[in-house]
Amino acid sequence: MRNLSIKGIQKQFFTPPDRQIIALDQIDLDVRGGEFISLIGPTGCGKTTLLRIIAGLEIPNSGEILLDGMPVDDLHRISTLVFQQYSLFPWCSVIENVMFPMEMKGIPKDERQNRAEEYIALVGLSGAEKAQPYELSGGMQQRVAIARALAHDPEVLLMDEPFGALDERTRHRLQNALLDIWKKKRKTIIFVTHNIDEAIYLADRIIVMTTEPGRIQEDVLVDLKRPRNRLDASFTELHLKVRNSLERTV
Repeated sequence: MRNLSIKGIQKQFFTPPDRQIIALDQIDLDVRGGEFISLIGPTGCGKTTLLRIIAGLEIPNSGEILLDGMPVDDLHRISTLVFQQYSLFPWCSVIENVMFPMEMKGIPKDERQNRAEEYIALVGLSGAEKAQPYELSGGMQQRVAIARALAHDPEVLLMDEPFGALDERTRHRLQNALLDIWKKKRKTIIFVTHNIDEAIYLADRIIVMTTEPGRIQEDVLVDLKRPRNRLDASFTELHLKVRNSLERTV
């Protein structure tokens, strides 16, 4: 597992007629291999923009992404982005959806079949390989999206509010499923959320961001034993700390 370093990332956007928006301003962040990081902050603080830059979907105005101190030429090769929308192909079965990115990479059919079956089982959907997306609940569709991302075998899994559209019970179940996968595969995860409870429950560290310009305000260590109990006093204490930090961003 290699360490990811985000160095001096700056991103600007221009809106008519002549307004300049600094989405990200000198973002520096070091992420250890296998670490679970949550990004949290007000709308417009650049969380999604930062994920898109790490994924190679946006080009920063300045700065660079490093792996073990070396620049990354092909960010698509090392990372995969999971969105809040499930983004499944409605005309493809579960296993076809999971296999698709591997087919684009030219992975042999037998290998992609085996890998797809492994990750479908890992997200708890064994037996649903031939189901169509419309036959699945929202939570099950998001499991397919996660399996598809993992089957690509990225070094860094990027997740942009993947559980934000789900009801509380389903969200909690998928949080636990994600933690189980993370423990087994030890992928580096960078996870965007607006939910303080979710950030504390999942992450090793919480990065609190501020808006206009988008900057890192605080790097909060989540020094709580796993599995975490949302009712513990230490959980509540950390919740208040993160909330207070967020209130200073407004």
